Amino acid sequence: QVHLVESGGGLVQPGGSLTLSCSGSGFIFSDYGMNWFRQAPGKERELVAGISRGGHTTVYGDSAKGRFTIARDNDKNTLALKMNSLKPDDTAVYFCNAKMAKDSGILSYWGQGTQVTVTS
Repeated sequence: QVHLVESGGGLVQPGGSLTLSCSGSGFIFSDYGMNWFRQAPGKERELVAGISRGGHTTVYGDSAKGRFTIARDNDKNTLALKMNSLKPDDTAVYFCNAKMAKDSGILSYWGQGTQVTVTS
């Protein structure tokens, strides 16, 4: 059974930093591209950052560029998101996502999310 468990969310002041972690189990972690998404109240879920299976390629949403860093450890089956210079607009539930394309379609798994609140 696939499990993705996020941790590290919390309350932080503007300008502060947080590091989110995601632990995966029940699947071959290194076979999947990994992503962080977020969803703020009343808004659609959006891609924050993604990283390739081997960790060599990363992509960032416009809101994350220059401030957030995604990383993975395939030996430990973990994904991280280092967030710096946090703004109130970064307040959202952050979700870990594992995705793999197969001939039969896309396999996509989600964690339960972790709340990040940026406020003074």
